[in-house]
Amino acid sequence: MKYLVYWKKFTVENNIWKREEDLENAREAVEEFEGRINTEVRGQEKLDRLEEKYFRKEELPEKYIAKILYG
Repeated sequence: MKYLVYWKKFTVENNIWKREEDLENAREAVEEFEGRINTEVRGQEKLDRLEEKYFRKEELPEKYIAKILYG
């Protein structure tokens, strides 16, 4: 895996992609980043499940009404 490294006090042009093996001195920062990403992914997955559940609840009455009206 590669990470885009942002250097403090430098411009965006100085950012560089580094392999995980080359970031041993920044292990703590990498672990913190991965923890934040994992938390965000789990949160998004939870939102996706809630939206799907809500969508299904809203979808059923319309189908039922449509069947009554046109069935």
